[in-house]
Amino acid sequence: MSQVAVCPTCGGNSKIKEVNGETTYQAIQNDELLKKVGQLKNAMEKFKLKAEALEKELEAFKSK
Repeated sequence: MSQVAVCPTCGGNSKIKEVNGETTYQAIQNDELLKKVGQLKNAMEKFKLKAEALEKELEAFKSK
């Protein structure tokens, strides 16, 4: 998943890439941005589920 940031030149949302220490910005459309937000939400949900499962497992170990 690519990184999204605000372009310092135009103030719009853009994909950023760093090559040889140089940052390049590529403008993205609103539908692309919504897709990226959806991907981020899915990733966060998966992380949340894993964290909850690990918390339950930790509680089980503590109670033994």
